[in-house]
Amino acid sequence: MSRPYRIGQIVPSSNTTMETEIPAMLRAREAVRPERFTFHSSRMRMHKVVKEELEAMNREGLRCAAELADARVDVMSTACLVAIMAMGPGYHRQTESELAEVARANGCSAPVMTSAGALIEGLQELGARRISLMAPYMRPLTELVVQYIESEGIEVVDAMSFEIPDNLEVGLRDPMQLVRDVERLDTRNVDAVVLSACVQMPSLPAIQPVQDRLGIPVISTAVCTVRAMLDRLELEPVVPGAGALLGGISR
Repeated sequence: MSRPYRIGQIVPSSNTTMETEIPAMLRAREAVRPERFTFHSSRMRMHKVVKEELEAMNREGLRCAAELADARVDVMSTACLVAIMAMGPGYHRQTESELAEVARANGCSAPVMTSAGALIEGLQELGARRISLMAPYMRPLTELVVQYIESEGIEVVDAMSFEIPDNLEVGLRDPMQLVRDVERLDTRNVDAVVLSACVQMPSLPAIQPVQDRLGIPVISTAVCTVRAMLDRLELEPVVPGAGALLGGISR
């Protein structure tokens, strides 16, 4: 491609992390591969991570898909995991179909994906059958995420909830705190650890250090989103320092 790849994201209005970590990973990739990227977003209103606001936010997704279609992005992804998983097992497939229909109606042929589906794909790519995860959600929402993942045939051995309802506060959390938090997570006999099951809880700087310490694959929803984007763009899934799913090797 003669021009940079255009990365399109449908982002919750209070999310400050996906427009930080996704570009950071793809900029790191630019240091070792020739492809270049630009980043484009459309926003859905959401302040509190509660089911009522998540449902209302989901209804704005079709408008966002039409807006990103106007930019002729090369891949389009939602950037909220729990809004999809809270709607029930398999919902990411319905969302992807609905968003793709709007994109096509507006002249955009880009592959359409969700961060929720990307997490499932990433775990499947790793062959992970037993995992542990950490999330900032209130416990009932974390339980919905666990049920969703388990409906895809992946056992969740342990799930830690930090119970932070304000989405802006989630985005302000120090990612390196996860290095200490993971010590309280049961990681015995698991195939992978999801360091952040939330696209708003920052985790990128901690991914590789925690993986190096545990000796098993460590991922996040943001890492899985980048992997799924690169797969759909048919580009080599390599990002330095971003864990096993993007080419980092466990020790």
